[in-house]
Amino acid sequence: QVKLVESGGGLVQAGESLTLSCAVSGTTATGSYGWYRQVPGKERELVAGLSTTGRTNYADFVKGRFTISRDAAKNTVFLQMTDLKPEDTAVYFCNLVRLLRGEWWGQGTQVTVSS
Repeated sequence: QVKLVESGGGLVQAGESLTLSCAVSGTTATGSYGWYRQVPGKERELVAGLSTTGRTNYADFVKGRFTISRDAAKNTVFLQMTDLKPEDTAVYFCNLVRLLRGEWWGQGTQVTVSS
């Protein structure tokens, strides 16, 4: 059974950094990974993506500040967040898509940025 568990969220001040982790278990097969975020009353939105070929893509609002990466040996995906802003406050979710196999989500981790 595939399971994604996020960690690393917390409360920080504007301008500080955080690194989120997404530990993947139940599969070591390749897939596309993504970090999404959601605030109450709004739809979940893509923050950063990592394709099976290693190509990354970022939402405009995080370009230059956030970096997605994966440690294959640890089967963990990371989201390094720098220069955090109050508008980055959200629940951050990890996502895995394996073509023709399925899609999985973690339970989310709260990131709160105070001004």
